[in-house]
Amino acid sequence: MSFTPSFTQTCTVSIMVDLTKWPLFSLMSPQELSTIRKAYVFGTSANEAIYITSDDEVYAFGLNCSNCLGTGDSQCTIVPKKVDILSGRKVVSLSYGSGPHILLATEDGELFAWGHNGYSQLGNGTTNQGVAPVLVSATLLNRKVTEVACGSHHSMALTDSGEVYAWGYNNCGQVGSGSTANQPTPRRVSSCLQNRVAVSIVCGQTSSLAVVDNGEVYGWGYNGNGQLGLGNNGNQLTPCRLVALQGLCVQQVVSGYAHSLALTDEGLLYAWGANTYGQLGTGNKSNQLSPVQIMTEKERIVEIAACHSTHTSAAKTQSGQVYMWGQCRGQSIILPYLTHFGCTDDVFACFATPSVMWRLLSVDYDDYLTVAQSLKKEFDNPETADLKFCVDGKYIYVHKAVLKIRCEHFRSMFQSHWNEDLKEVIEIDQFSFPVYRSFLEFLYTDNVELPPEDAIGLLDLATSYCENRLKRLCQHIIKRGITVDNAFSLLSAAVRYDAEVSPRRSLRCSVVPTERGVSPLRVAALMLTTCSCDPGPGGLLLQVLRESPDRGDSDGCFLADRWEPAQRLHMPSEPLRRLQELTLTGSDPKTERPATLLSDSKVKPVYFTLDHRHRQQVSG
Repeated sequence: MSFTPSFTQTCTVSIMVDLTKWPLFSLMSPQELSTIRKAYVFGTSANEAIYITSDDEVYAFGLNCSNCLGTGDSQCTIVPKKVDILSGRKVVSLSYGSGPHILLATEDGELFAWGHNGYSQLGNGTTNQGVAPVLVSATLLNRKVTEVACGSHHSMALTDSGEVYAWGYNNCGQVGSGSTANQPTPRRVSSCLQNRVAVSIVCGQTSSLAVVDNGEVYGWGYNGNGQLGLGNNGNQLTPCRLVALQGLCVQQVVSGYAHSLALTDEGLLYAWGANTYGQLGTGNKSNQLSPVQIMTEKERIVEIAACHSTHTSAAKTQSGQVYMWGQCRGQSIILPYLTHFGCTDDVFACFATPSVMWRLLSVDYDDYLTVAQSLKKEFDNPETADLKFCVDGKYIYVHKAVLKIRCEHFRSMFQSHWNEDLKEVIEIDQFSFPVYRSFLEFLYTDNVELPPEDAIGLLDLATSYCENRLKRLCQHIIKRGITVDNAFSLLSAAVRYDAEVSPRRSLRCSVVPTERGVSPLRVAALMLTTCSCDPGPGGLLLQVLRESPDRGDSDGCFLADRWEPAQRLHMPSEPLRRLQELTLTGSDPKTERPATLLSDSKVKPVYFTLDHRHRQQVSG
């Protein structure tokens, strides 16, 4: 029986996947991500990545251990660097080892290698590290390589004629040469494979597997955990057929660190090898020396996934359900667990350790926009809008349906027969253009981008329209934007709109005076004094007080050190000399003992509890 496998560990598969699930790619802008067509995250800590753009340009970035980025130097880079020698070549297969070392095959059948080379795993006959991709020509001259695979420190290549070549570290026979001597250049794996046509190759850490065109599986190398599936745990120096799979037509094989999975043409799944983390999915942690069928009660399996640097396994069913098991974020999942992921790649991005890619991923981008993206795109679009607001003589184009769905104020306006319901243009005069536009944009995007000074006006609007989420966003903008120049205006706005403003160091300070006569100056002083601001000479508190205008308050002074009530600083300016004494008492915040703020005798005292975790008004 002859067949062509649908995919193997390192071939590319076009799927819709979110690359930002891998931390390295989350640093890239949407514009940069849209140019990526193939990607590969690798390394002992998933700290390196290579990607290919729609123009077939190759870029690499990350930690660059052992020069594995191929950029020509040993420098790590968070900014992607172009790998010139590979650009313009169509990459069809990519794999990495533990050094790491990298193998890459092009559409023309060329094989490139670079990175760690302590065991001659680059196949160039030396042990010198490769700082840039070099064509591997020894023994492979005039042969077209279609697929590559890397173990920890050994390498394999598959040609278009079905020949398997191996080289590098060979302490357990993983090169398949019949000995344990290292192999410095590519050598054809013969023995049982001599007259076989291989269609797929994979590597564990120190083991090797190959699938031939009749669906048989052969294994060789380290077998201490039974990862070769031969029924024993003895190392195999030459390829040996997995008798336990006789009569089955295996379509795909993948290898984890020390376990293996096989998928048949009937959608049956078999597992064998190490099971310390439950990576075989058998319901226990016992190693299996021979293949055992798992997920027998599930529907047909169409894809399996594993990677030689992880103990994680995954599978996808015919209906698109994705299961995972094994080591998942430190947990040992001993039975296949149904996830909400759309592809097996997401399992490795979110749960594998390290979060590498188990295959060279081909990303299929199109012009599809999500609902959120579509709404954002249509904001202020005169071509599709059915309503416009006029603010400060400028127009903002919107859609009634969106406003009704997103805002109770507009829902009432357009459903209760207000005068505005019949208008095509609504005049707004109580708010500025930047503020009102930001409000409408928030209804389309859930985001607010305004300077703190404008956020005050938006806070006023949010209060008027009863938009609590918008109000919280404004408070966040205001409290992060407090400076010497704007402290009084921002904090007085916070009091006016009953807002919570919390300067610095995660301290919470809910200041809502209940009596008239407690001025913004006092509120500002209290908040700045009690919220991690330096009150000493040159500190933010003193700068604000010295530069503050006359607020009409009575005589007084302010505490210079918030935890030492005996130390008080009398301000020389006329407005502050007229203040009544404003006393803050208390002790070190680590004791969690309360402190009290006493106002002057002309107004009712306002009391606050005060500690390093929270501050709130307790009585008035």
